Amino acid sequence: MNYSRQREVVLDALKENVIHPTAEKLYSIIQIEYPEVSKATLYRNLSQLADAGIIKKIDGLETSSHFDHNTHLHYHFICEKCGRVYDVTSSVAEDVVKKTEEETGFKITSHEIVFKGLCKDCQK
Repeated sequence: MNYSRQREVVLDALKENVIHPTAEKLYSIIQIEYPEVSKATLYRNLSQLADAGIIKKIDGLETSSHFDHNTHLHYHFICEKCGRVYDVTSSVAEDVVKKTEEETGFKITSHEIVFKGLCKDCQK
């Protein structure tokens, strides 16, 4: 992937906002400092970064995709009240792939686990 200043702006904004933002949220963040970055540029760069494995596109959390700069194996927790998305270490389900393959005979090439419930703040 060739260097692009706009792609660097998108990636930096994603790294600085570890809230797993949607493209719309990321666009509003970027526009404060870089109003010349268009929505089309943002969407194109998010797609290219995700296709290259530099970021992770998270589908299925809501109607809009969320984006995560953390590409290491981990899971997500979504608060059903406030909508925040949190990272959960993969150690909570260490053998899930191995056990699933053993029980089903499937060959798993990737997986995502999403927990839903109430975060600590919303439980109060």
